[in-house]
Amino acid sequence: MNSKSLHISTIGCQMNVYDANQIAGVLAPLGYTGTDALESADLVIVNTCTIREKAEQKAFSFLGRLAKIKIANPSLIVAVGGCVAQQEGEAILKRMPHVDLVFGTHAIFRLPAMVRRIESSRCRIVDVRLSDSIDADSPVVGPATDDQVSAFVTIMRGCDNYCTYCVVPYVRGREASRHPDRIIEEIRTRVNQGVREVTLLGQNVNSYGNKEGLCSFAELLARVDGVRGLKRIRFTTSHPKDLSDDLIRTFGRLKKLCRHIHLPVQSGDDGILKRMNRKYTRNTYFEKIEGLRAACPDIAITSDFIVGFPGETDRQFQATLDLLKAVRYDGIFAFMYSDRPNAPAAAFSGKIAEPIKRERLQALLSLQDKITREKHQAMVGQTLRILVEGPSRGLKSDDTDAKTPPIRWSGRASSNHIVHFSVPGDLLAEKEMLTGNFADIMIEGAHAHSLWGRLIRQPKNAVQGKGDTIAA
Repeated sequence: MNSKSLHISTIGCQMNVYDANQIAGVLAPLGYTGTDALESADLVIVNTCTIREKAEQKAFSFLGRLAKIKIANPSLIVAVGGCVAQQEGEAILKRMPHVDLVFGTHAIFRLPAMVRRIESSRCRIVDVRLSDSIDADSPVVGPATDDQVSAFVTIMRGCDNYCTYCVVPYVRGREASRHPDRIIEEIRTRVNQGVREVTLLGQNVNSYGNKEGLCSFAELLARVDGVRGLKRIRFTTSHPKDLSDDLIRTFGRLKKLCRHIHLPVQSGDDGILKRMNRKYTRNTYFEKIEGLRAACPDIAITSDFIVGFPGETDRQFQATLDLLKAVRYDGIFAFMYSDRPNAPAAAFSGKIAEPIKRERLQALLSLQDKITREKHQAMVGQTLRILVEGPSRGLKSDDTDAKTPPIRWSGRASSNHIVHFSVPGDLLAEKEMLTGNFADIMIEGAHAHSLWGRLIRQPKNAVQGKGDTIAA
């Protein structure tokens, strides 16, 4: 079989990253191997996101660049996948004559047959058919790279919540959960390949298994916790309305579950939350936060916010700032509201002017930056156990006078904090410093988005223990 080059450009969330790996896996039997060289690729796939307007604009800008490349290389196959493909369908072919294939979020396992047809007949194809079952096709688990510490594992897809600003139910379909046995099988395969941490993915993992009568998400986490060789478990994303007491208790019970949760709130005002169709109130959300901190006092909590939602008043935005002060998140992602096709909020009155949205976004981010810096500074002097991910990219050592200059490495604490640290060159052969192992780091510096520290020598083959903070 002749080797052919495949270039995948992925825009968007962790689910798209997982899907990109699946795409590469299903096309490998056709002879396609990955390449970073766009101009010499035989097949270019743009894996798109439509959750926010900027992501969609980025996708179409990249597709526009491909028109010139295809003129120079007429045999190039250009394909569009992901959420924009699902949303726009045949309209993409009309808008961009150089695109050969548009495939939706449920069409990945039908991709090889479509590519073969295009290779043989140079036809143009659109496939945006949604399917009911997520277990119809087996995930493709390709070989892990030598330095791959973490892997994403999809446990469900789609969403049934229909938040008024969101297009996920329209482009990812309704909720469907994978059978737990298949999830565990995929995780075991990944662990055997050297992966030490998995992140379980779903649009709303908290409702895993409910429709199909499978085990609860808390029960699934307990099963994953029992996989031998796995060191850490993370998950995203959680809808607050489905965060059960049993799931909250897992943070104090499961040894491998990281002490971090991403719990999107979107707004701190009950009126806006109702208009968003979030199905919880400010008070019930705050009760969930208190429950998490009671179960796991040092849990790190992050969140998502949307500013400038239609009808948001200054008073309602102030309620969001007040919530930020009350919760004191470890970090947030915040975005200006933008109309999305098919989302009900696109038809709402009371649209907020762009300058006001920008002003509110800056105020929110500035407040969180202050809180994050204070939290990071309070961690100076503590020792954190991190899972080493490898040498830090693009960071130079400060110690230029040393005979063996230290090399900067990085990893993540259980709380998801990024920690950079120096390793003298003569320690690089030590087993405990190899990628994928634990190291204890004394925190000596705090930055806006990361921490800095020094290595504390540990016994070889350090055993995973509950907890992240070793000493204050």
